[in-house]
Amino acid sequence: MQEREYEQEIDLREVFLLLKHNLIAIVATTLVSAIVGLMITMFLITPQYEASATMIVNTRQDQSATVTNDQITSAKNLVSTYSIIVRSDTVLMPVINNLKLSETYEALSKKVVVSAVDATQVMRISYQNPDPQYAKTVVQEITKVAPGVIQDMVEAGSVKVISEARVGTEPVSPSIKKNTAIAGILGMVLSVSVVLIKELFNNTFKTSEDIQSRLGLTVLGVIPEID
Repeated sequence: MQEREYEQEIDLREVFLLLKHNLIAIVATTLVSAIVGLMITMFLITPQYEASATMIVNTRQDQSATVTNDQITSAKNLVSTYSIIVRSDTVLMPVINNLKLSETYEALSKKVVVSAVDATQVMRISYQNPDPQYAKTVVQEITKVAPGVIQDMVEAGSVKVISEARVGTEPVSPSIKKNTAIAGILGMVLSVSVVLIKELFNNTFKTSEDIQSRLGLTVLGVIPEID
């Protein structure tokens, strides 16, 4: 007998039929994963509230002078420099001491975010914490300490508070919808992958067409199964 070698291939039609045959299992796995993601988000992840305030960077001392494009561009560039100063121990250590916080400087520095607003000379300071009032208090203290420290360290320029610290009434994280959707998608991908991998490693013949396509032999007859 001459031994034949064949390569197993799955076309799109076979994939569609395979997924259709296992549709109930795939949908069930997706729903269970989504429910698990929902439960974890609601009961195991601590909600975080965000407080924020905005300050404006000004590079000129003389307020009566005409503002040029170069001065505005320079102010925008200084936002990056000022953000480093705001998150430095020179600013945050006085904040920790004034409020008698239990957080270390390293922990507080990781949570404080300073960013430019729409590429302008306005910078936004934000901080997240499970306690909304605690987050607001921290941002308020940063806006009190930061301007003086920045003016001492940078000879030219000024920093003024535009909007005082505010905190949202709803937590910014975790996102229930996002986490639920991600969990559902992961469950669907996992179930589809298991179905396809199981089929790829299945070497049994299910129909006479399998024998003809894989072995190249002609089927002479089929013995029916009778209950």
